[in-house]
Amino acid sequence: MPKTIRELAAELGVSKQRIQQIITKLSPSKIPNKEGNRYVLNHTDVHNIKVLMGLENDKSSTTETTNRFVNYDVYLDVIDSIKEKDEQIKSLLEVQKQTQNLLDQQQRLALQDKKLLEEYKAEIKDLKSLSMPTKDIEKEDSVQKENTIENIKEMPQKQNKKWWQFKKRG
Repeated sequence: MPKTIRELAAELGVSKQRIQQIITKLSPSKIPNKEGNRYVLNHTDVHNIKVLMGLENDKSSTTETTNRFVNYDVYLDVIDSIKEKDEQIKSLLEVQKQTQNLLDQQQRLALQDKKLLEEYKAEIKDLKSLSMPTKDIEKEDSVQKENTIENIKEMPQKQNKKWWQFKKRG
């Protein structure tokens, strides 16, 4: 027959608060059930509280462990979920390997592109060096042409007479 905290406190001669303190000290597996806001204490709950208070010896803990049974449905569910997770881990590892291979390929291609680009740059430099002398000759020709044009422009200026020379003649 279930008891309330008040009934147990009256039976043991302690306060309700003391019983609540003892309940908070119990291990999570031994905490009594609640109905609404009240604890409902069955025979084992009362025994656990008395043991923690030191009023009874704890002989039932050894029998309690021997009387335990395994819920095989839960056990099988756990095993199935573990197997499923193992399969997921294997598939993730395969995906990781594929991703790593793709990354390696990308890096190799980037390196090949870089080498080709450097080779092309070297070829372009070689081609420029071969075509540079003709450009130098063209530059020299253009400089000589500019010099002759400047000489032609300067010649009429040298032939110009000053204004005072005209005044003397007249």
